[in-house]
Amino acid sequence: MTETTDLQARDSERQQARLARVAPADTLTPADRYQELFVAVQIGRVFADSKTFVDCAPRIDPERILEAYRARHAMPDFDLAAFVHEHFQPEPAHDSEYVADRDRPLAEHIDALWDVLTRQPREHPVRSSLLPLPNPYVVPGGRFGEMYYWDSYFTMLGLAASGRRDLLRHMADNFAYLIDSCGHVPNGNRSYYLSRSQPPVFALMTELFEREGVREALAYLPRLRREHAFWMDGGDELRPGEVHRHCVRMEDGVLLNRYWDDRDTPREESYLEDVSTARACDRPAHEVYRELRAGAASGWDFSSRWCGGDGALTSIRTTLIVPVDLNSFLHKLEEQIAELSLAAGDDAAAADFARRARDRRHAIDRWLWSEADDAYLDYDWHDGAPRPMLTAAMATPLYVGIASREQAARVATTLRTQLLQAGGLATTRNLSGEQWDRPNGWAPLQWLGILGLADYGEAALAAEIRRRWLATVGDLYRSEGKLVEKYDISAADDGAHGGGGGEYPLQDGFGWTNGVTRMLLQQPVPL
Repeated sequence: MTETTDLQARDSERQQARLARVAPADTLTPADRYQELFVAVQIGRVFADSKTFVDCAPRIDPERILEAYRARHAMPDFDLAAFVHEHFQPEPAHDSEYVADRDRPLAEHIDALWDVLTRQPREHPVRSSLLPLPNPYVVPGGRFGEMYYWDSYFTMLGLAASGRRDLLRHMADNFAYLIDSCGHVPNGNRSYYLSRSQPPVFALMTELFEREGVREALAYLPRLRREHAFWMDGGDELRPGEVHRHCVRMEDGVLLNRYWDDRDTPREESYLEDVSTARACDRPAHEVYRELRAGAASGWDFSSRWCGGDGALTSIRTTLIVPVDLNSFLHKLEEQIAELSLAAGDDAAAADFARRARDRRHAIDRWLWSEADDAYLDYDWHDGAPRPMLTAAMATPLYVGIASREQAARVATTLRTQLLQAGGLATTRNLSGEQWDRPNGWAPLQWLGILGLADYGEAALAAEIRRRWLATVGDLYRSEGKLVEKYDISAADDGAHGGGGGEYPLQDGFGWTNGVTRMLLQQPVPL
């Protein structure tokens, strides 16, 4: 047995041991499980937040609950809220006794937060929507009490900077388990997230695991292949102009990707919000639901980036858009599979994926680079035209190393003149009321921009974005003793503010803000 196959065999044995101790997931979503009861609870706004009910745990067998509801709901004195509280246990709020000491350095504060944000699988309630995991995991915080896909990569950066190899190892095993058991990484470890994924960053994770001594990237090659198959399902059979699930065959025959969700019903965690959006449209409701779900799969939920000319959420058209960041991440995935396949001695697979990566890079240049705008733009395959919107996603090709030196220099100029704000990089230039638009800044986009620019020698701009972002996060920490999900980065002189907009209140915690900030504090010049 070669060293490579021996490594994969040992990893397979460890995986089988993990599978043996994890309870089977209930893959029925709350809407599937509770049917008309679910609709009544969400439409009736029994809970102020639509996510509360889908995260509840049933106190007795779900079938008995539905039978009881059907027997009682038509009675004159039936009280829906009382029935729900009788039969369901809301997820307990994780308000810890942890109190921030604002005199404590920010890095120490973040180091102390990791245990506060860690959840234990043994604490999972029975028959809830949580998908079981074999190991402890870090959650974002606030209303988000589960592990999220692309959030976790940025959280892991902070775990590495804090020296938390234990949690890094647990997270690595959890993501490998999800790919093995689900065939892809769901949006989050909830049954209602199974129909979609999020930006595919597992390849970036495996590089981090190897760099931090958690496990060699080669051990993850089968999972990387399986994730790629999920994203490319049905693509090989498409003719120019055709689409299927995540795949878009462009008019010149090249294959690119879009965001997608396999369901076309309201998001269960935002049920009433989605129903209200669809009612305000003159489009078929199922089309609107699919577009909203695909927008959630993008991680940018929501942004005028995914909408029609007026930027209103009612015009959302996510599945008609070929995004630059998604295709950059998939290039990274293909490139890494090629490199690892070569290391494993699989020359045929190495050659195949090297060709796929080259083809995608050329396609990104052909379809997503704009000479006129000095930027990477998304492309509307339905309208056959680039999307005329500058977004911070243009930094992603730099982050994965597929821009030319000239393109990187031009992107740097565009970022500096169009998106750089007092507190960091803006997400877009549009003020829409959605949370992934102005005036908000988000930690993952700062990281992609800073590291991408630094990798192409744009150190001055990278350092300036880092300085502005750390000042924003530090100012709010000193004034309020916390880190938050997003920040208003537009103001220069009146202090730092948490961001706004979107479907839910500003969340404290907060996983990826902690992660990016902790790593930026550790490396003064991100090279």
